[in-house]
Amino acid sequence: MCNKLVKIAIVGPESTGKSTMATLLAQHYHTVWVPEYARYYCAALQKPCTLQDEENMFYGQLALEAAMETIARNSLLICDTTFLTVKIWSDYQLGKTPQIVLDTLKTHHYDFYLLMDIDLPWQADPLRDFENLSEHFMQVWHTELQALGASYTVVGGKQNRLNNAIIAIDKFLIQHH
Repeated sequence: MCNKLVKIAIVGPESTGKSTMATLLAQHYHTVWVPEYARYYCAALQKPCTLQDEENMFYGQLALEAAMETIARNSLLICDTTFLTVKIWSDYQLGKTPQIVLDTLKTHHYDFYLLMDIDLPWQADPLRDFENLSEHFMQVWHTELQALGASYTVVGGKQNRLNNAIIAIDKFLIQHH
């Protein structure tokens, strides 16, 4: 791998295996992964999420990512989601996104995104709310990634999901580094 830190973002709708994938990919590539800050934040919320909460999650995700960059190995950092999730949830639930999120989307770069497909069975979780909107949010993810001009691929497969992700990352690394 190259000396420049390559950031791989694992993104997608709820219950698509992002956290599991991030963990397994970090193990495979002998590096670390950035957890989803919003899970910790939302678990502690005692009231409905506000625009200020979304902004707090944005800053928390960036801080956690920056901290993990310092200990990444093999010039690779795996990110379990990105703050683009803040935009998607803010737009859907609150009708707008904090301006700092919109501004930072233009400058905060991820080298490659793996968009997890919606082909896994739904797993209930107290922090998940949109079981019947998977197709809607899958389209939103495509739209948002395309708007960013992001390099991404959809990763699916119930049995061979991890292998499909590794193939996609290896292909990206060979072509771009």
